[in-house]
Amino acid sequence: MRVSKGDIFERVYVNEPGLDLHIEQEEGSQVRIVVVNLPSSGTSDTSPTRNAITVEQLGKGCLTELYGLAYLRGKDHVETETHVFHRVGGGESKQLFKFVLADQAEGAFYGELQIAKDAQQTRTEQVNRNLLLSREAQMRTRPQLEIYADDVQASHGATTGQLDESALFYMQQRGISREVAYRMLVAAFLKDVLEKVPDDDQRERLMDTIDRVVE
Repeated sequence: MRVSKGDIFERVYVNEPGLDLHIEQEEGSQVRIVVVNLPSSGTSDTSPTRNAITVEQLGKGCLTELYGLAYLRGKDHVETETHVFHRVGGGESKQLFKFVLADQAEGAFYGELQIAKDAQQTRTEQVNRNLLLSREAQMRTRPQLEIYADDVQASHGATTGQLDESALFYMQQRGISREVAYRMLVAAFLKDVLEKVPDDDQRERLMDTIDRVVE
C-alpha cells in the first residue's frame, strides 16, 4: 500500500486476525495505525494472533504513528511485530505499544527501527510498556534500533511490571472497592493508547469493552 504525497492514512484494527500491513509513504504523508486486541466474548480465544506492520518512509517530511494495546487472559497469545524504515531525512515516527497480561497469557513485542545513512534530521520514539497481572503470564520484548545517520533524535524504552499494590490500597482507603480500583488502574494504564483512536464513538466502545473484560 502506498500513501501518496501529502495524504493521510488512518486505521484502527480491532481483533484483526493475521494483520499484515506494508505501507510506503511519499513526501509529507501521514500514517496513524492503532491495533487493539481484546477478548471478544466471555471465553477467550486461545488461537495465537500475530500483528505485523512494516512502514517505509520514502519521501521527506513524513509522519508515522503506530499504537497498540492488548488485554490478554486465559491462554491468549498475541505477538506484535513492527518494522519502520526511515529511508530519507526530515521524517518522524512514534511507536507506543502496551500489553496487559492475566492468567497464563503470553505476549510479545518485536520492534525494528532503521534510520538510513542519508536520513538526517529524523526524529523517532519507540516505547513498549507491559503489565503482568499474574505470576504465570509471560511477556517478551525486543526493541532493535539500527541508526546509520548522525543528526537524529532517537529514543526507545521497554518496561514490564506488576500492578501497583500501593495505589490499590490508596484507592480502597477512599471507599473504592478493590475490584473497581483494579479496573480503573488497568484502564488508566491503557488510556494513552486509547486516546489515539480518532473516532469518539469507537473510542468509547473500546473503553466500555475493556471495563467489561478486565477481571
